[in-house]
Amino acid sequence: MNITGITLAEMWRNGGPLMWVLAGLSVIALAIILYLLLAQRRGALTPRALISDVFSRLQTGDLAEARRLCQRRPCAFGALALSALDAVQGAPEGTRPPVAAAVETTGAHLAERIQASVDWLADIAAIAPLVGLLGTVLGMYQAFGGIANDLAANARPVVLAQGVSQAIVTTMFGLVVSIPCLVFHAMLRRRAAKRISGLETLGVALEKAFA
Repeated sequence: MNITGITLAEMWRNGGPLMWVLAGLSVIALAIILYLLLAQRRGALTPRALISDVFSRLQTGDLAEARRLCQRRPCAFGALALSALDAVQGAPEGTRPPVAAAVETTGAHLAERIQASVDWLADIAAIAPLVGLLGTVLGMYQAFGGIANDLAANARPVVLAQGVSQAIVTTMFGLVVSIPCLVFHAMLRRRAAKRISGLETLGVALEKAFA
């Protein structure tokens, strides 16, 4: 790869040790993005087949089979349904089971977990430019500190260029990591909001099924 006559390897060397930190952040961000794209699919959180089967069992009063189905297919909807079933099973005889409270509590935990996992990208998007800024400060310190300590006038441009190069490279790569993280964070945050809204709808349906 060649950018304005400078190869990527040269840019990496000029960036200094902080380039490894930025590389690590980029790898973590990529892993999070791939994980969220897979883990927060509608089929992974609220599989239609499981929803249909569970509600069919609830209509016929087969709570044991409904529980078995949820345990066999762990997912967000399964957690909601199991919380409702636990509330029914644990309620004293002759009392109304606290299904609504159990579903709402589990739903709040699920929503928080879904949203928190997306916010990891926002954290990386905030950290990466700060790492780049640290590289900028170190580069400028190296540049002007080198000039101050260098008595040979003809060496000053070289010393200055090394520090400025580190400053520019780390800043640029910090933004290269941060900008895609912000883009995917915005996209995945909207998708997470839709998934949470779908879980809320299913929670209401579960409350009605046990009413």
